[in-house]
Amino acid sequence: MTAILAELGDERANRRPPLPGANTPYAIVTHCLGVLEFWAGALVAGRAVERDLEAEFTASGPVAGLISRVAAAKEQLRADLAAAEPAAPLRAPSPPKYADTPAGRTQGGALQHVYEELAQHHGQLELTRDFLREH
Repeated sequence: MTAILAELGDERANRRPPLPGANTPYAIVTHCLGVLEFWAGALVAGRAVERDLEAEFTASGPVAGLISRVAAAKEQLRADLAAAEPAAPLRAPSPPKYADTPAGRTQGGALQHVYEELAQHHGQLELTRDFLREH
């Protein structure tokens, strides 16, 4: 994801494709950081997290700063994974819509949800990059 941001640069990384429901590359990556912080940080590691989901999708700024935030998040994720207990219950309540799903019951389920979200949004970022290259 950071390679895509670097390739696009500040202007294109902050451009929203003119497609219904599209997000900027910057917002997609910011949302992924929110996913990591909430699902791995709060639910798995038990850190207090304040998340503004709506703000994730309107975020903008310089690519270099976001790339630095991703590097810090990767380090934090490594620590969270090392301390995780996959079969143990979550350390904070999950969102109600996930309560009866594996993601909402165990730390391992929450981490699988993180992987699912990151994979999905990586694909979205690739498609967005491809569109922005052409337009």
